[in-house]
Amino acid sequence: MLRLSLILLAIPTLALAQEPLSLQAGQKLAQASFGEYLQLLALPNDAINPPDIQKNIDFLERAFTQRGFVTKQLANKSKPMLFAEWPKKIAGAKTVLYYMHLDGQPVVDKEWSQPSPWQPVVKKRDSSNNWHIIPTEALFATPLDPDLRVFARASSDDKGPIMMLLAAFDGLKQMGVDPAFNVKVLLDSEEEQGYPSIPDVVTASKHLLHSDAIVIHDGPRHQSERPTLIFGNRGSARVTLVVHGPKQPLHSGHFGNYVPNPAVRLSRLIASMKDDQGRVTVAGYYDRITLSDAEKQILADTGDDEAAIRRSTGIKLAELVGGNLQEAIQFPSLNVRSMAAASVGEKASNIIPHQAIAEFDLRTTPEAPPNYLFGLLKAHIEQQGYRLVDGAPSDQDRAAYDKLATLTLGSAGRAVRTPLESPLGKWAYQSLQKASLSGEPVRIRMMGGSVPTDSLVEMLGAPFVIVPLVNGDNNQHTFDENLRVGHYVEGVRTIVVMLQAPPAW
Repeated sequence: MLRLSLILLAIPTLALAQEPLSLQAGQKLAQASFGEYLQLLALPNDAINPPDIQKNIDFLERAFTQRGFVTKQLANKSKPMLFAEWPKKIAGAKTVLYYMHLDGQPVVDKEWSQPSPWQPVVKKRDSSNNWHIIPTEALFATPLDPDLRVFARASSDDKGPIMMLLAAFDGLKQMGVDPAFNVKVLLDSEEEQGYPSIPDVVTASKHLLHSDAIVIHDGPRHQSERPTLIFGNRGSARVTLVVHGPKQPLHSGHFGNYVPNPAVRLSRLIASMKDDQGRVTVAGYYDRITLSDAEKQILADTGDDEAAIRRSTGIKLAELVGGNLQEAIQFPSLNVRSMAAASVGEKASNIIPHQAIAEFDLRTTPEAPPNYLFGLLKAHIEQQGYRLVDGAPSDQDRAAYDKLATLTLGSAGRAVRTPLESPLGKWAYQSLQKASLSGEPVRIRMMGGSVPTDSLVEMLGAPFVIVPLVNGDNNQHTFDENLRVGHYVEGVRTIVVMLQAPPAW
């Protein structure tokens, strides 16, 4: 692997001033940053291990300061976040905050098709569509093969975009220009842990983070691999439902057909929440959601290949919440993320369990926030004849009520959305159009996943857009995560274009 001393040698001179958006220029900028990118990927970054997070913070702080940024580590117990600011401020100009995260999902080494997820490798497909590890030097060859991929944890989510931003500033330096607006950067250290600390960090550093707009480089591009612009995201709320049974597990032979089984009752209760077409039957769940004809047209224009999606996911029919995938994710969802009642397999016993537990994740929308949906779910359970109690039921509860359950709202993130025709949205869309090598940008009204936009937007009072830069098939959150080299190049070029575009809001 290249050493940092080699990486920081002078970057080859690029004729960027004459041809700032050329493919060749983007490739040279990318190749000049690849060595540093590989070193960053070699640093484990699971947020459950604070010493590893600190090493990533220190590495990236050096990377930003070497490019002229002013930096500060923002206190966050044992896992600080990194703030960076471009020092050449433009009086009266707008300020854009770039948000990304440096932590990654946990790994199971044996699942990966390489020696270690923390040892980045370069792979190429053969004629049979199989991946093979090739020498890292292929990243520095001329011409650069755009279909090469770098495999490692966080290669796409989210260290790749961080390095693209740094490479873009290398490009501006070679051009002899500064950004057209004031630039700040926030790198989160716990995004993959559900971003629990963002509210506290933003509150404590609100003066530093104050901005006029927020650009988030996270998530994958649309499956068509066209440039992608996202205007909102659903929130996520964790809900736990416990259906109580007997005081303690009972012998199923002695008490079967006499003592009700809470696992069966839980199953029936969950079944009452959705119909056979996948629509939530909890009263009022979708009532606040309306889509205009114009919005439906934009959602249809996204151009999802739904037949291909069904093939890749292995389903024959989609649920009928919306007319298509994009419409469906504009509505709040109710997903069962886990169920448990007793041990399974060799550890299973012939018992009637004393309780059955289901965990839900509710994907929320701006119109249907967590507390609103939780209230509807609570009312639905009560309408099914259940008495909701806090914690374990008392003897009095058991004597008075047949059906007992506990419903708890856990962590909850609100959904936020920027209007598609907002000045910020138009500015970002025009930038993507100018930088695109792969067709007209896709506009997504609201994506299904969740990022900590609620804390950023609500606390800073600034609109946002999400600009994914990595390939849609990057395997983020699972094994064999990867980043396509051609996407890295286009990502660098996209950021350069956006940095040079005077704000229009």
